[in-house]
Order: sequence, then C-alpha cells, then structure tokens
Amino acid sequence: MKSRFRFTVVVFFVCASAFTQDVVSNNPDVNARYAREEFRIGVQAFNRFAFNEAILSFERALSFLPAEPLILDWLGRAYYRSGLEEAAVRAWRSVVAGLDPFSAEAMLANSRIEIVQSRRNYLPIADDSVRYVESGRYPGHVEQQTLYRQPTAVLPYEDGSVWIVAYGSNELVRIDVNGIVRQRQRGPINGFDRPYDIARGLDGRLYVSEYRGDRVSILNSNGDWQAYIGKKGLEDGQFVGPQNLTVDEDGYLYVVDYGNRRVSKFGPDGDFVLSFGKKIKDLPDFPGFISPTGIAARNGRVYIADAVSKQIYIFDPNGGFLGVLVKAGLVAPESLRFLSDGRLLVTDANRVLLIDVDSAIIRELGSVGNAKVRLTSAEMDRNGGILAANFQASEVSILTRLDDMASGLFVQIERVVSSAFPKVTVEVSVQDKLRRPIVGLDHRNFILSEQGKPVLRQQFLGAGFRAATSDVSILVERSESTRNLTEDIATAVKDISASAGRVVSLVSAGEQPSKEQVSDARQGDSHYGALYSPRWRFDLGLRLSATDLLPAEKKRAVVFIGAGALGELAFENYGLSELAAYLANNGIAFYAVVVGGGKADESLSYLCKETGGAVLPLYRSEGVKPVIGSLVSKPSGVYILSYETQLPTDFGNAYLPVEAEVYLMERSGRDKSGYFPPRQ
Repeated sequence: MKSRFRFTVVVFFVCASAFTQDVVSNNPDVNARYAREEFRIGVQAFNRFAFNEAILSFERALSFLPAEPLILDWLGRAYYRSGLEEAAVRAWRSVVAGLDPFSAEAMLANSRIEIVQSRRNYLPIADDSVRYVESGRYPGHVEQQTLYRQPTAVLPYEDGSVWIVAYGSNELVRIDVNGIVRQRQRGPINGFDRPYDIARGLDGRLYVSEYRGDRVSILNSNGDWQAYIGKKGLEDGQFVGPQNLTVDEDGYLYVVDYGNRRVSKFGPDGDFVLSFGKKIKDLPDFPGFISPTGIAARNGRVYIADAVSKQIYIFDPNGGFLGVLVKAGLVAPESLRFLSDGRLLVTDANRVLLIDVDSAIIRELGSVGNAKVRLTSAEMDRNGGILAANFQASEVSILTRLDDMASGLFVQIERVVSSAFPKVTVEVSVQDKLRRPIVGLDHRNFILSEQGKPVLRQQFLGAGFRAATSDVSILVERSESTRNLTEDIATAVKDISASAGRVVSLVSAGEQPSKEQVSDARQGDSHYGALYSPRWRFDLGLRLSATDLLPAEKKRAVVFIGAGALGELAFENYGLSELAAYLANNGIAFYAVVVGGGKADESLSYLCKETGGAVLPLYRSEGVKPVIGSLVSKPSGVYILSYETQLPTDFGNAYLPVEAEVYLMERSGRDKSGYFPPRQ
C-alpha cells in the first residue's frame, strides 16, 4: 500500500560565511585557523556528550571569530543540551542577527527559538485556547483496495500504532502512524460478529464486544482470541447487542448491554458480578437507560452516556446512582474515554468534546467536517493527536493541535558518529512543540541530505521507542536527615536495582558527590558515614548522575533516594529550571523515592513533573518496583540512521554538513548539523 504523507524537496543552502569556507579550505588566516581548530574540538566534544567542554571550545572559537553564525549555532546547541535554555536562545538570536533573515539557517534558528520559548508559556491540553483540527486520516478505502469498513472504536498503543475495530468488515486492524496496515485479527474460527468496542485490561489482555454476536471476546495482548464472555439472553451475564466497554482501576470490565438497557460488570476472567441501569423509584434524576452508549470508569466512579436523554450519569462501582454529570449541551453522545489528566474525551455527533468531571464544564476540542460524519469513538494517541472513528465515512480522522500544525515537528540531530567513516551514523530526535516525543516513525519518514543532495545508501537502524530495556542512575542523599535511614536506603536500592534494566551508576550526594558501588548500598555499608554532611549537594549529584546516562539507553531515568527536603545548598551551582531542562532536553526522567516517612518538597515534584517521572514513597502498598519497571514503556522519539558520505574530506580537516528532514502526515520538521571525519 502506498504511504500517505507528502515528500517535499527542500534545498538547503550552506551558510556562505568566510568561516564556513575556512572550515573546508584551510584558510591561512591565523584567527580563522585557531577558530577552526577550537570549533573542531567543540563539535567532537558535543558528539561524545561532553557539552560543557563543547561550550568552552565554541566560546574560545568565538574569541577568534566573534559573531560567526556557524559557531554560534553550535554554541546554542551545546547550551540547550546542558539545560541552559536562556543562553541557547541568546546564541541563536545572534545567529539570526548575522544572517539574511530569509535564509534557511535564519529560519531554522528562529524556529528553534520559538519552540524553546513556547515551552515556557504553553499550558497542557486543559488550556481553553487549544483547538484541534483535522491533519490527516486513515481511510478505509485506498484506490480499489478496501482496508477496513465502518470503524466503531480505536485503541492506541505505545508505539504509535492503533487498533481499529472494523464493524463492517468484522475484524480488528492495526495501523501504524503512516497508515500502513501491520496486523489483522478476525477472532476465532467462526470470526467476529460485528465487533463494536475494544478495551485493554490491566494485564494487557483485550476485550472486544460483538454487537450481533451478543458476546464479548477475550483476546491476549497480541490480539489472539482466548475465550467468550456471555451469550444472547436476558438473564444475568447475558447480552442483547453489547456495545461500549471500559475497565476500572481494579480490573473489572463494564459492558454496555444496549438491547437490555443496562450495564453489566464482570471480573477480569468474565465472571458476572452485577447489572444496573433500570429505573429506580424515588430517583427522578434517573429515568433508567433508554439508549446507553459511552462508558468510562475512574476513581471509584462510573460515567455512562445516554444518546436519547443526551445526558451523562454517574454511578458507583456497585451500580448505585450518584447523580448527573451533564444535563444539557450534548447532541448525540457516544464514546467516553478518560485522558491522563482525569478529564473525559467525548464524541458527540461530529464533535470531540472535553469535559471536566469536577466542574461539568464542556469544551469543544475539534470537529470533523466531512459531509458523512458519525463519530463513534475518540482516543488520544501516543503522539498527542486525537484519533476519531468516523463510522459513516468509513475512516479514522486524525486531529492535531492547531499550534502544532503551525509549528510542525521539532527535529534535532542529536549526535553524529563518523568512527566507521565513510559510513556515518546519525541520531535524530523528533518531538512536538511541547517536548512530547513522536513515536512510531520508520524509514519512510526520514530524508537525509548533504548540501541539498540525498545521501548515498541511507538506512534506518533503529528507534528508541522499540527499546526493550532501560537504564537508571541512582542518586542517594547523604545528609544528616538520612544518616539513620541506611536500612530504608538499602531497601530502596534493592528494589530499584531489581526492577530497572540496568543500574549505570550510584552517586552519593554528599558535600562532594562521588560514585559508589551499588552492592555496598544494597547492604547498607557503614563506610558511607564520612559522606553524610549538612552541606550535601543535590544539584552537583544530580548533574553527575544524569551525565552518566547520556550514552546509555534512550529509556532512562535518575532515581533519587532522599528524605524529601533538599536543603539550603540544593541549587547553589545549578538552578532548578536548569536541572529540569538538562534532564528533559536529554530524554532523562526523574523519580524521587522518599524514605523515612517524609514528604517531597515542591522542587522534587517539579522535577518529576517536567521530566515525566513521579514521587514515590518507599513503603507504599504496591512498592516502587512497578513504576520503575514501567520505565521500559516510556516513549522515546530518538531514531538512528546511517549513510555513506559523498563529500570531500580534505584529509579529515573538512567540516561535513548533514541535514535531516522528517515528515508525518501533514507535519514536517528539519535540522542541520555536521561533523569532522577522522584525520588521515
């Protein structure tokens, strides 16, 4: 099948400054030669993750050639990766000041400035100014080929792909971000009989309702059929036209039994628990279900929409009526899905709505303008878009934030490795405007070029989101507050080590942070006594821990073990925002494990929030293992490609540029970097 995203040929013009030519031609000017050598050292340091060393080299290069755009651009990159975003923006503004404002380099620098600054100002999805617009679709028909018919539900996956429930063609179809069909499941030997909705259990198994089959199928996590729940009938545990599904935090399955005008609750294996939804005397606010549709469960409450009454009702897990969430403002509500922030995503005729369950405020996120529209399901995908199943048009619409459409993708060439020259390996990071990684891309989405010409033998080597393991660095607070908590610290180290893929390093954050043996910390080794100090340094310890992770797996985290309060010297050398940016700009999550019964201060919570981590009390009921173990499922937007260069090397003295363009549906982004080949 042909992929459905546009390739646009973009010609990049290499900056025509004197220094750029000097880098290639060995200009005899003394300042140019000194600047070129410092620049070379800086580029090489950057590509081996030595960002502070790179900053010093670029600054020395600028002392010989002030205001040189190429050096300033690299200085901005090094500042950015070091977490010094204000300095990075200043460097990139200087780049723009020294170039034609309409040049490719100036536009690229302006784009970086805009995105980095917007991350400080833009609010998450709950911002009332956010509007989603159609940015693409997964059509059910392509030319003469039918891919699927009449979609009724979608279920996104961590890798960016999505299960589409195809009511009309009796199947589940898994489609990747490029609209390529990767998998089909048609159920057991006798097949699905009008599948309608899909839900994921806590253990990864899938539940699929079959409207005409009057049953629910249980599938394993790969989509292979396992068993049935229920059969046609009016009795407990039986169905007449089951439709929408949801699973609560305890793993119970709720099924909207449309024909019987009720909701039935089951255990994970299909054991019937109870049914509810009939009219109850003395409850005038609930006349009983007339046309029950969407359902969602969270925090001990079950929310159910009714298409005829145009309301959303609230029940407890035992079927007790609690009230009405929405009494007016709906047209034809169907699916309900909870977002990660606790708000409801609702399909209503041709609209996708956001409903705050605390205030009952309704806001329209977006709509589908196709003449044939009946949205039966909508979900947020892994890349921050909304996937909406359009039953009537037989397609899935993709809605993207309007500001994301305007800004495109934030593409960064993070590293270039030339040790196997002339084969060159490039690591490319792809994010959206809010720093969320874009997952699910493959070779179809990338174009590498050298001076405007496609590279030779481009290969797609791998993607960070596919990594099956993770790396962590453990940072231990060595203060007076933790001196008597060695047993708790040893327990935390054991739990973290057992659940993480690999422990890269263990850093003791004393007055002078130092690396220790993980085995000693597991045993609560007494030799740490000398390290405990009221002048312990959180910021230096965190930088040391994070730096150890830079060459590690792309799914990675610093796990801090401490009493919760960071002390007066916590940010003596590095500010809180700089530390957060250093972690986030290098794809490192931060987790705080609190020992001794203390409470995490706001600084720890901020670091966790900004990097996608969490605060974890050591002795919580489920322990810290599940959360640290789930690090392997974290998204990563880093991709690795290779090619063979065709550029002249001047015996290894030439600076060789490389450009990367990334396309996804109607969105695109680009970056330009470079490297020095080995000297001959």
